[in-house]
Amino acid sequence: MALVINDRVKQTSTTTGTGTLNLSATIPTGFRSFVDGIGNTNTTYYAIYETGTNNFEVGVGTVTDAATDTLSRDTVISNSLGNTSKINFVSGTLDVFCTLPADKAVYLDASTPPVPVGAASAGFALAMAVAL
Repeated sequence: MALVINDRVKQTSTTTGTGTLNLSATIPTGFRSFVDGIGNTNTTYYAIYETGTNNFEVGVGTVTDAATDTLSRDTVISNSLGNTSKINFVSGTLDVFCTLPADKAVYLDASTPPVPVGAASAGFALAMAVAL
């Protein structure tokens, strides 16, 4: 199992509670499924938004290709409650999509030359120094 991040991966779910999500077989136009975009048994960063509410969750989950495809909610990185607990989704439609959480991103600032920013900046700067 590998960590895979991909663009335009989105499905919906009507799963309630705090468990694994059953993903809808209907894929929104212009998007692809988690199985197609991430792959069976791979992990990915996900975001879940409960439509019509302020409830959301961002985390790491595992994709399973089955009669009903699923996305497990392995580790919560952040949520609408301001903690790392799984949100108890109660009803309605959940929009589920692949994302790259800001605190997991490695990026450069806008200066010239650009400077690494974020938690990985020290390691990135060291790697660049060794490479040069």
